[in-house]
Amino acid sequence: MNQLTTDLKLLHEATLNNLKNSKANNTLRAYKSDFKDFGAFCAKNGLNSLPTDPKIVSLYLTHLSKNSKISTLRRRLVSISMVHKMKGHYLDTKHPIIVENLMGIRRVKGSIQRGKKPILINHLKLIVDTINEQKTEEIKKFRDKSLILIGFGGGFRRTELISIDYEDLEFVPEGLKIAIKRSKTDQFGEGMIKGLPYFTNENYCPVKNLNKWLEISNIKSGPIFRRFSKGLSLTDKRLSDQSVVLLIKEYLNLAGIENKNFSGHSLRSGFATVAAESGADERSIMAMTGHKTTQMVRRYIREANIFKNNALNKVKF
Repeated sequence: MNQLTTDLKLLHEATLNNLKNSKANNTLRAYKSDFKDFGAFCAKNGLNSLPTDPKIVSLYLTHLSKNSKISTLRRRLVSISMVHKMKGHYLDTKHPIIVENLMGIRRVKGSIQRGKKPILINHLKLIVDTINEQKTEEIKKFRDKSLILIGFGGGFRRTELISIDYEDLEFVPEGLKIAIKRSKTDQFGEGMIKGLPYFTNENYCPVKNLNKWLEISNIKSGPIFRRFSKGLSLTDKRLSDQSVVLLIKEYLNLAGIENKNFSGHSLRSGFATVAAESGADERSIMAMTGHKTTQMVRRYIREANIFKNNALNKVKF
């Protein structure tokens, strides 16, 4: 009997570890951050946060709804649920008191999402031109241009972008193949390969700029996007995902573009928006971005085509 109890305990621990390993590190950090806020709400009001119950979660969502978007409420709900799962507890997030409360909040607030702005072609060209104009070492210019152009051209999440190693690259006559070992939505670690063709304009070509960066940096293995030490000596340390955000905002600011409405996600959303504007269908966009569902991609397509086939274009004044 004792052996059976021990075996079940080990299986339970292994299952919880599997749940944790099924999520990317950034996702786990987001869950913990969201749950910390929920925990603070419960502590302030003398309520149980772990395990909790649907009524308490519903109260929390109502509290959040005063200053938060519907998408934020949904994300917090997922985070609370996942933390419960990882701690071995069950939380019924489909309970009517949660579902109907969210429906009521949505009716009152509406559900349109106003996210960060995408980096479009005009922004991208301004950023690259601004980098070229900087009075700094050529090696830094090529790193930053390559980072931004590859990020845009491949529709990368910033965590995917900084995770690229030299061994993941394959230059072919048509352009560049990049192997993505793991991503946010690739929970089974199947990986994927993205193909970036050559651009006619070499100044804005992700493949040409990356090739030049690898040549000038003499990188032959390991991370391709690395940190500089003071004095612009290249280290072997990988850039952080936050560095991507800071670089984007820095160059937008230097280019004279208000940067507060842009984020690290702006390269990825920019690719999807520009591709949709150019007539790419949702399947080909998803093949590049790695989206598993059409919901977000269709939103990009709708926004990209808001002035195409607009009924008002048929009106004559």
